[in-house]
Amino acid sequence: MPVNEALPTPWDLTGRVAVVTGAARGIGHATAALLHARGARLVVTDRSEAVEDLAAKDPDNIAALVGDVADEDHARATAALATDRFGSLDILVNNAGRTLNKPITETTADDFDTILRVNARGNFLQAREAFRAMETAGRGGAIVSVASVSSVVAFATQTAYAASKGALAQITRVLAIEGGPLGIRSNAVLPGVIDTDIMDGIVDNGREMLASFGPAHPLGRIGRPEEVAESIAFLASDASAFVTGALLSVDGGWTAQ
Repeated sequence: MPVNEALPTPWDLTGRVAVVTGAARGIGHATAALLHARGARLVVTDRSEAVEDLAAKDPDNIAALVGDVADEDHARATAALATDRFGSLDILVNNAGRTLNKPITETTADDFDTILRVNARGNFLQAREAFRAMETAGRGGAIVSVASVSSVVAFATQTAYAASKGALAQITRVLAIEGGPLGIRSNAVLPGVIDTDIMDGIVDNGREMLASFGPAHPLGRIGRPEEVAESIAFLASDASAFVTGALLSVDGGWTAQ
């Protein structure tokens, strides 16, 4: 190879096909945009029809599927859309999730089941179907899940949420062990407090409430969705080829305290 011929960077995702769940907003939206910018073709899915707007921007390289991430048929359809439309499924970003902040005495059984259904069951189903597609193709792949600092640190009023994110962290590690011999890597990011609209509809001043957590992070501020997306893209790319079973804190130093 001539000395002046540039090698592709390990962050280049050209030729890869990625599924991003919960892609209509926040971390999922930022991740979909970043993976697309780095050359990946995408299947974006969400309960919101806003994912169809993403696909409309580049219909040759982005396909959208509206549905419930925790529905088994939807999980199968998501993986099938990737392989049928683009020929493979190389990357899964397990981002879809819900939050809940209630004291345990106020947390109902339905509350608990709802959070676990999306954050644990939903991400399990998507991972299972992606794992099956990757195993069948025989070319490996990368699964990156969006867990939370609540996966490893306890906070009051987060019984259901912490249980669901703790489950997702363990699913991540188990998949790393099962996927290793197949070249399927499984990692998770653990965001701290991120500037998204996840609290909208739960409290009246969601953005202001999130921003108030800035001083709790050693960096003195909350994070941006794009900053989490960069870490996800790293774990999805060949730049992290020897990284699997990792829980990467993207939390401004929160868990270092």
